[in-house]
Amino acid sequence: MDFKRVKTDTVAVTRNIHKIMEPTGNIYESVAILSKRANQISLEIKEELNSKIAEFAVPNDNLEEVFENREQIEIAKYYEHLPKPTLIAVHEFLNDQVYFRNPHAESQEL
Repeated sequence: MDFKRVKTDTVAVTRNIHKIMEPTGNIYESVAILSKRANQISLEIKEELNSKIAEFAVPNDNLEEVFENREQIEIAKYYEHLPKPTLIAVHEFLNDQVYFRNPHAESQEL
């Protein structure tokens, strides 16, 4: 997923607690869903970054030779300007783009 194309805030903003609570009816359940989704997004970004950085890896483990690669710097700047995973998770959650279910609630309904 291209996280740069997500149209969300890049800084923390105050959210309406009732809008966050609305899909689940429980603020704690909503926050748990948000944290799990933010962790998923964070892992995706980390794997993507590591795969791009691995292309520039030098096979030698020589600590004396530290040189900066221009492409690595550009990649790092790109990832620094991405919105934080929590902000992306909140945006997805409020726009009904996150699938979630509560197996305990489903078993009680039966």
